[in-house]
This record gives sequence, structure tokens and C-alpha cells, in this order.
Amino acid sequence: MPKTRKVPMRMCVGCREMKPKRELTRVVKPAEGDAHIDLKGKAPGRGAYVCPQEECFRKARKSRALERALECAISDEVFQAIEAQIPQAQEALARQAQEDEA
Repeated sequence: MPKTRKVPMRMCVGCREMKPKRELTRVVKPAEGDAHIDLKGKAPGRGAYVCPQEECFRKARKSRALERALECAISDEVFQAIEAQIPQAQEALARQAQEDEA
């Protein structure tokens, strides 16, 4: 009988829904430097999770949920850089899902 693995769940700071960790995009604030998207999910630092959709990201930005979760102020340049990386994160998640199915 195969052992079922526990799926780690995380909450999106934008829509506040619990989803599997692999379906979310992690934004990390390292001890030194600016916040950025962590595509692998293993970068050191404080992390917050957002759905890889612009709508969720905008909601998190407007409500300042991302800043509260990361416990730091985030500049507009960093927000723009993170927003620009969202399509890459969506592609990475799609590739990962295809590999899991194969």
C-alpha cells in the first residue's frame, strides 16, 4: 500500500485562500537586499506567497499585505520587478505541472 504524502498548504496574501505550496509564487525578503520572486521556493529569508495571477498580486499590493507579511517597506521599483516576473512564474508552474503528470 503506497504511503500518501502530505501536501504542504500556504495562504495567498492577496485572496487569502489556502492552496498547495507548489501552485503559489513565493516572494522572499532576504536579510540583505530587496524583495524578489523565489522561483525554486528555497531562497533564505522571510517569504510570503501569492497566486501567480496579476489580480492577486495587485490586491496584495493595494492592501499592503505583502509588506506586512515580509515585515518591510517595498519600493515601487521592486513591486514593478516582481510584477514583471509573474509571467515567468506562471510558465515555471505550468512546466512543473506537466512534469508531475508525466
